[in-house]
Amino acid sequence: MILVTGSAGRVGRAVIAALKAKDRVVRGFDLRPSGMDGDEVIGSLEDADLLARAVEGVTDILHLGAFMSWASADRDRMFAVNVEGTRKLLDAASAAGVRRFVFASSGEVYPENRPEFLPVTEEHPLRPNSPYGLTKLLGEELVRFHQRVGSMETVILRFSHTQDASELLDEESFFSGPRFFLKPRIRQQENFGNTAVADLLRAKDIGEPAHVLARNENGRPFRMHITETRDMVAGILLALDHPAAAGEVFNLGSDEPADFVDLLPRIAALTGLPIVPVDFPGAGVYYHTSNERIRNTLGFEAEWTMDRMLDEAAAARQQRLAGEKTE
Repeated sequence: MILVTGSAGRVGRAVIAALKAKDRVVRGFDLRPSGMDGDEVIGSLEDADLLARAVEGVTDILHLGAFMSWASADRDRMFAVNVEGTRKLLDAASAAGVRRFVFASSGEVYPENRPEFLPVTEEHPLRPNSPYGLTKLLGEELVRFHQRVGSMETVILRFSHTQDASELLDEESFFSGPRFFLKPRIRQQENFGNTAVADLLRAKDIGEPAHVLARNENGRPFRMHITETRDMVAGILLALDHPAAAGEVFNLGSDEPADFVDLLPRIAALTGLPIVPVDFPGAGVYYHTSNERIRNTLGFEAEWTMDRMLDEAAAARQQRLAGEKTE
């Protein structure tokens, strides 16, 4: 049996569906029900007794569950879940004789948004500059400790930014809405309490729906990886089963980053909305993360190019708009 934490999340739900399609026996674990058909434990990673019950009969664990927040008020909970929760789960897994433990880390451990060299490989210095990135680095150290002192195989995957293709052109989506659309970006920054950035964006508001082309303070457009969920699932399953994955650390994400200077005109051509350039304070987001190690070692192949993602996103947007007209 395979335990999947974070079973109600985007990646967790997709992983469970893929495992079930292969007739693998799966147990989910999350703070809220995922609606999955089958065995699921509902509760917090902070509950050691619940974790001990969750790992009963489990041979492998995909630890995808985590708490992410940019709010300072959530910092205690983030460390409790991501660090202490990971420690408790590792201890329970080790005691239960789990074969392999796959840990979902993040590119924020480098961090990707402030790289010392490009492309970012697994040898890049680990110097997170966000509390979330720090919790993931501490989680990695806990995983490495168990690899050193125990018999459980461990694999660390440093996740790229992940999205379903259908979300890319959706103003209401959690990530793509504020990333590519101006008004959702304003609302996001207001919610974060970033008054100066919200004011900057409001000054660029043209009074109608528009895309935002994010650039840094010197006018350089952002560049980042956007990886389709199904490619992430393929990499996770390789980490679960491939013999060469044991004890290793891999970046997991798309082959190439998306350059916003090229991507935004393509998005606008599909939506018909104007583009508003905005120069944000600071160095901005500009990185390229190498997935060469997971490709060469495990045979990972990213199949979802940006072209393919945009085709699916355009179809999803047309379907949403058609549904709105019939309501």
